[in-house]
Amino acid sequence: MTTVRPIASGFQQGEAVVLARGTYQGKQGIFLHLNADQNWADIQENDGSICSHPVAWLEHSAKPVAL
Repeated sequence: MTTVRPIASGFQQGEAVVLARGTYQGKQGIFLHLNADQNWADIQENDGSICSHPVAWLEHSAKPVAL
């Protein structure tokens, strides 16, 4: 039997993040919070929209995000 465990995010609310993997690689945003499924997080993207992405795809951004 396989056990699914949440990924430790290491992100704090308000931190600048970038999508390092996936379809929208390179998209920047602000980390808002983990979802009920803690393998997913909501980020606010540059256009103000809030989207969910896998935590495994996120990395800390080296440059500030302008919203």
